[in-house]
Amino acid sequence: MIRGLGGVLLAQIAFAALPASAQEPEGDPQAGRKAAGMCRTCHGLEGLARIPIAPHIGGEPAAYLNRQLRAFRDGTRTHEMMSVVAKSLDDTAIANLAAWYSSQEARATLPDGVSPDDAPVECSACHGEAGMGQTEDVPNLAGESPIYIDTQLKAFRLGKREHEVMSAVAADLSDEEMRRFADWYAAVKLTIEKP
Repeated sequence: MIRGLGGVLLAQIAFAALPASAQEPEGDPQAGRKAAGMCRTCHGLEGLARIPIAPHIGGEPAAYLNRQLRAFRDGTRTHEMMSVVAKSLDDTAIANLAAWYSSQEARATLPDGVSPDDAPVECSACHGEAGMGQTEDVPNLAGESPIYIDTQLKAFRLGKREHEVMSAVAADLSDEEMRRFADWYAAVKLTIEKP
């Protein structure tokens, strides 16, 4: 069980220890922008999601985006739409898309009157109080829809999605806790801008 301050520190150490993939090709953001036309319906051209079940991907680290697209392509992560799209992408196309979306500037702002001290301790060491990932393997949660966050937490809890830290964290969360954490990050204002 990873809970409380000790668990958060353990999670942070585990995230920081994850290796970066040295085999990822360097992406071309402009080539990625052209390819992002196929992504814009759900994720938007700059990575601000247009539908509640899709995550915001603008400003995410290139290494994180690269890993997620490869996971969809090889079947270690599944989604009815993303699995189909990713199967058509080679390593260069993935690197280009990751370079484009990571080149966007994402900013998060807590709502007025909300203290960062009230952020969920189970989440904030890795995802930050305002939902901005603290390492390259941690996605931003700022401004995500509660539906998306809640769905991902349940996928980790049920083993439909696996991660060294998140699977353990989610295993011990109640539905009420998941919803509270999802609502916290959904309330954060996210802006994504072109470079």
